[in-house]
Amino acid sequence: MTLEKARQLLATQAGFGGGYNRHGARLILAEVQREHGQAAADALIRELRLGEVFGIDALPPKYPENNNGHK
Repeated sequence: MTLEKARQLLATQAGFGGGYNRHGARLILAEVQREHGQAAADALIRELRLGEVFGIDALPPKYPENNNGHK
């Protein structure tokens, strides 16, 4: 699935709201994550404000570890 198609589908799901559409949004995000990575899924969550609509939150950004393995 392209990111544009995922964006369109998620916007439709968000427009309807509700539990079934939240589940649908999560399935779409899972496919985006699988095909394009977590960063792409997080970007869509933020862009479409899915946290406000469905309570789906993006993962916090990860910080790179230094050479000693410490954060």
